[in-house]
Parts: sequence; structure tokens; C-alpha cells
Amino acid sequence: MRLRLIRLRFRRRLRKGQQQVEEFGQQAEQSIEQHIFKRVNRLAPVRRFIASWLALILLIIIGLLFQNANLTTYFQTLKPVPGGIYNEGLTGTFTNANPLFAVNDVDSSVSHLLFAGLFSYNEQNDLVGDLASGYTVNDKGSVYTVTLKPDLYWQDGKPLTSKDVLYTYKTIQNPDAQSPLRSAWQGIEVTTPDDKTIVFTLPGPLAPFPYSMTNGIVPEHILGPVAVADLRSSDFNTAHPVGAGPFSWASVAVNGNDPATQEVQISLEPYARYHKGKPMLQQFNVHAFASKDKLLQSFKKGQLTAVAGLDSLPAQFKDDTAYQSHNFTLTAASMFFFNNSRPILNDPKLRQALVQATDVSRIIGQLDYTTLPVRAPLLRGQLAYDPKFQQAGYDAAAARTALDASGWVVGKDGIRTKDGKPFVIHSISSTNAEDRMVISQLEYQWLKLGIKLENQALSSTELENSMNSYDYDALLYGISIGVDPDVFAYWDSSQADLRAASRTNLSVYKNATADSALEAGRTRINPALRTIKYRPFLQVWQQDNPALGLYQPRFLYITHGYVGGLTDHTINRSTDRYGNVQNWEIRLARVTNN
Repeated sequence: MRLRLIRLRFRRRLRKGQQQVEEFGQQAEQSIEQHIFKRVNRLAPVRRFIASWLALILLIIIGLLFQNANLTTYFQTLKPVPGGIYNEGLTGTFTNANPLFAVNDVDSSVSHLLFAGLFSYNEQNDLVGDLASGYTVNDKGSVYTVTLKPDLYWQDGKPLTSKDVLYTYKTIQNPDAQSPLRSAWQGIEVTTPDDKTIVFTLPGPLAPFPYSMTNGIVPEHILGPVAVADLRSSDFNTAHPVGAGPFSWASVAVNGNDPATQEVQISLEPYARYHKGKPMLQQFNVHAFASKDKLLQSFKKGQLTAVAGLDSLPAQFKDDTAYQSHNFTLTAASMFFFNNSRPILNDPKLRQALVQATDVSRIIGQLDYTTLPVRAPLLRGQLAYDPKFQQAGYDAAAARTALDASGWVVGKDGIRTKDGKPFVIHSISSTNAEDRMVISQLEYQWLKLGIKLENQALSSTELENSMNSYDYDALLYGISIGVDPDVFAYWDSSQADLRAASRTNLSVYKNATADSALEAGRTRINPALRTIKYRPFLQVWQQDNPALGLYQPRFLYITHGYVGGLTDHTINRSTDRYGNVQNWEIRLARVTNN
């Protein structure tokens, strides 16, 4: 009985458990149905809700980034900063950094960066003190007293004094040194009353003398012990130069064994105690290339910051705005010099006809740069320049009339003849593209009037030899005039003598009135009086037409990228481009505004 009761209880509990399991299953099914399957349709709105919040958060992040960028631009400015390595390329060879001997473009460039002179030129092309604070001149104009600036030092730390200036000019005057500057310093006495004063006593008054004191000064304490005759071979010139300029010597490296293709790199470092302030650049490298092709290849590869001394901007760079052409107008004159000693050109009226037959404006218009015409022996803006005394303007009709009156008759072939001789002028010029263009224009313009021009383009050595012997009827050439109006060297008859040390009177021009005026003009210190004294020279030059003035040439300097502080201005020589090189900058960075 008891056993049966136990079994019944067990069965009741089992059935109750099964009922509970069934109830739990039904509740689970109802929960799944209610909380999952019935809410599936609501998932899409939830996704849109979440996506909206994510998009809003992303928009806020972008806005914050944009605002931060704008605030950075507002509080910071892109400005030049010190540093950077400047690489300048030229064609030529490096032989000597000593300013007493430097002549070619490469040597002169390196020398100008290493050494400083008593005077230099500012960006307005005014003569200003460099190592010198200034000068005074006596009433006669024959004694110049120069005072040095305080606290001048050589790049080896030694003080720079008047003894160094005295040594420099005494060495130039010494014939054993064979300095190309010697002819300009003959007969000048140099004395030093104290460490800061130099006195130059000239044989006679000379107004343009201060312009000759721009050459580099060299250290007496280093070169003094060296025999003057041995100076040219001293390792000071090529391995251990010490100057007082903006940069000091670092090293020289030669790449390549073949002289026809090798490259020489001269590395210079900023001189911290430079008297005009430490240069901004970290380093200045001068690269000397044996050929123009090698120079341009290096420039195109981006290995150079700038190139100097090209005749024109190569076609491969003209369409690239990253390359900039800097045209430094030179205080020089490109002229077509008539050899007045040749029978065909010894008549002033005939020479005037040639001047009138030339459309100079058309020639200037063919240049790829803007410049000023040259219409007189002095440049526009120079002391004593007077527009009343300009050469005749373009007038083909007047030229034709003058040629007819002089007996030159146009033949069947269109060429004029006289006494059975054709009117043919044999000229010489350099081989550069600009000279070729000028010659082609002269040939074209003169041929229309029956004048034949036969030109021979010569190498620099051949041209120099022909110039020294006056072996030409006419010569296309550029002469350096400078700031001062002293053009004695180009037009005084003494400078046409074959026995003269420097035969720079390229027209073989001889006129007693001109000689007298040129001598008087250069020996007067008062500017107003100098202007009066030069007037007779300008008058007779206008009448005699010893040359055809064309235009002021330029020095072309091409840069790649930004070069701060480098501005186009008038210069007297190519190395004057370095007038403010201590301020050149090539790096830009964002700087926070104060």
C-alpha cells in the first residue's frame, strides 16, 4: 500500500514538471515573438538614427579641424627663415680667389664672396663705404683720406687695419706681382698715419678716383712673408684664402678627370663676424662647369639654385614659371665702333649717314629684355649727360640723301659704289646670340640703302687679338662705363696709340677738343664744373659720330625657386649682384605672429 502511494506522488510531480516546462516554452515563444520578431521592422529607423549621430559627430570633427587650420593661418605667416644651401653655377674654370689676380667670371665671383673692399655699391648703385666709413678729399682733388670702420676682423680672427690696405695697394703697384690692377695704381702714394687711416696722394687731381677703391683687400699678416714674385703660386689663392667678406672658405672639390667635362665646387660658409651682419644662408657653393651643356643639365635636374652669365634664357626653361630671369641693367654701352682710321669710314658725314640709317628702336625691340637706348658717350642719368647732344635719330631719307651727295651711287646689284669700289664694311663681333641678332639687323637695315655689311663672328681670344691690332672697319662691342662720367679711356686720342698700355679707344677717335674736355672733366672735383667741362666733348662727339650707340646691355641671372632679397637693379659689373648677398634667403616657414 505504501509503495503504491509513493508511485502516485512521483507521477503527480512528473506531470507537474512537464506542465511547467510547457508553460516556460510557451512564455519563451511569446517573449521571442514580442521582443524580437515584432521589432525586426523597427531596425531600419534605428540604423538611420545611429547614422545621423555618427554623421553629426564627423561633421563636428571636420569643422574643428578646419577652424584649427584657419586659426593657424591667421596667427602664423609664411616668412623667410635663415638656412639653406645655395648652389650657383657658372661656366669657366677656377684658378685664383685672390682679388689681386682674379679676372675670369668664376674667380671674380668667388673672390667677391670672400673678400671686401674699401667701398662698394648699394642697390641704388651709389658708391658707399664697405670696410671704409667714408673719405675726404683736399681742395685740389689730389689727396684722398680714407677712414676704416671700427671692429673689423679677418676670417681667422685677426684685426683688419690700415696696414692691410697699405700692403694690398703696394703689392698691386709692384711689377713682380703682375696684378692686372697695376696700371690704375701707378704713381699713387699710399701712407698710413694710424691703424684706421689711409692717405692716397695722386700725381694730380682725379675726380673718379674713389670708384677705383672697390677691389678686395688682402691680409698682410698672411701674405706679407711671401715673396711678391711667388704670390701667384701661393696656396692662399686656391686652398686657404682668408678674407673679410660675407663668406669664408670651406673647401674645394674637383669632380671628373677630363678638363672638358669636369666640375669644380667651391664651398663657402657664412662669416659670423661679417661687418654687415652674418649671412642668412647656411652655405654658398659656387659650381664651375667646363661646358654650358653640363651647366644646364645640372640646373634642369634641380642641383643648382641659380646660373649666372648666360646670354639668354634657354628655351627649355621659358615655359616653366619656377624659373625666374633677373635682368641686371649694366652701366655699360653696347656700341658699333667705326674705325675712324679706315678710309671708308674716315668721313664724319658718312658715319652720320650710317647712324641715321639705323633704327635702334627696332634692334632694342628684338631683345628679350627691357633696357635703355644709348645715344651718346655718356649714359642717361649720369653726371654731365645732356639730351641735347645725342646722336642723330633714325632717318632713312636723310641717310640716303647724304650717301648720294657723297658720291656713293647705287649699282644694279643694289650696292653703292664710289670710284669703282663697293660700299662694303668689314666688321667683327663675338659669337653670342645677342650680337648675332644685332648684326643681322644692321645688315638688313643698311642693305636697303645700298650698304653691305660683312661680319666675322670671332671667339673671345680671336676678338681680343683683332681689337688690340685694330684689324677691323667696325666692331660690335660693349664697354663698361660705370657710375662716374669719366670716359677718357674710350675716347681720348692717347688711348688709340699702339704704344699705349691699354688701347681702349676702339674707334681710333682723335679730336683735340675732345681730348682737352675729357682731361678737364676728370680733373675737376666740383660736379657743376665737371658738367661744364664735359660739354665740348659731347658736342664734338655728336658732330663726329665716331660710333653708333645702341643700348645698355644686361647681366642675366636665372634662379629656380624662391630667393628672398635678390632684386633686379642697375649694376656696374657682374659681381655687383652680390651687393646684399648677406640678406639672401631661400627657405620659407610658417612663423607665429607676435
